[in-house]
Amino acid sequence: MDHPFDCLVIGAGMAGAICARELAERGGKKVLVLERRDHVGGNAYDCFDEAGVLIHRYGPHIFHTNDRRVFEYLSRFTAWRNYEHQVVANIPAGEGRQEMPVPFNLISMRTAFGKEKADSLAQKLIGEYGAEKKVTILELRKNPDPEIAALADYVYEHVFVHYTMKQWGQRPEEIDPNTTARVPVFLSEDCRYFQDVHQGMPAEGYTPMFERMLDHPDITVALGADAGDRLTLADGTVLLDGAPFTGTVIYTGAVDELFGCRYGRLPYRTLNFRFETHPVDFWQSHGTVNYTVDQDYTRITEFKYLTGQELPGVTTIMKEYSAAYTGGEGEVPYYAIINEDNNALYARYKAEADRYPRFHLLGRLAEYKYYNMDAIAARALALCDDLLK
Repeated sequence: MDHPFDCLVIGAGMAGAICARELAERGGKKVLVLERRDHVGGNAYDCFDEAGVLIHRYGPHIFHTNDRRVFEYLSRFTAWRNYEHQVVANIPAGEGRQEMPVPFNLISMRTAFGKEKADSLAQKLIGEYGAEKKVTILELRKNPDPEIAALADYVYEHVFVHYTMKQWGQRPEEIDPNTTARVPVFLSEDCRYFQDVHQGMPAEGYTPMFERMLDHPDITVALGADAGDRLTLADGTVLLDGAPFTGTVIYTGAVDELFGCRYGRLPYRTLNFRFETHPVDFWQSHGTVNYTVDQDYTRITEFKYLTGQELPGVTTIMKEYSAAYTGGEGEVPYYAIINEDNNALYARYKAEADRYPRFHLLGRLAEYKYYNMDAIAARALALCDDLLK
């Protein structure tokens, strides 16, 4: 049979939605989007809970970028609420607890050591590395200065090691350096978690943004449609609903599942979320509070800080637990576990996909990499630039 579509996009998250819009709008293509879930937006999906609080079902998503093209592109589909994310670590302190900014910065240093000692350390650190610089914890531990090494040990113990072990189920030395490098010490008094030029939250939420992006006469979105039921790859031929499909295919799902995990399942960390609603305006001090020393959960998110929603007398928080991904029912693969063996396994799956010349892998699951939202948006736009030349 002749298919009525020119392009097939698997997944309606950031990568898939942008590609669908670009191919339809700029390329004049008829696009079919297959989305396994019952909603668009991927892991950035947000919705109202039973208490009327706008929540992020799959964990907090805060938009930030230095990429002007990405910001202006997304701004076609949403207005923005100005929001600069701040995170604190909540740790035991004597008989009580104390909070300090994360990444650990000069203000954190004063909280931990008092002003006099912190100012002395700050002078040394800035002299060694420069002001407003981010230096990884593992790099600081190698410094021969005993005071800097002692500071690094404190940060390692109180901010990094326990959190990392909870998050990844590994010792930090076992984790890819690119992942470790995401946990810096910031030689600054800037308590923002991100320093990007553009920061904010979609004014009405992420879901309306994606719905507008996919609202085009040449885009058909099929929700609750598992690509595994409709897409077949066999001997270099792509079949859609049992018939050859010769158009462009953009696949944003898990690449091992695409091939039935024939070489083994790619390892990921998954997240389990426990939502709690409380009869107060706000439950904690910041939108995100990391528990870097104790507790089974890694962090607590309170969504009203992020969204700016005005809803007196009620708030919803989310406790986040990290676990090994098994592929079980309801589990979501969130973070690729990057190492040499896993990259080699991924390469085998990519080689299979490369046998199909108009088949493109795009996104965190398809490429087995970590991407921030803006980075995957940029990759989607760049792929469409190439496809529409």
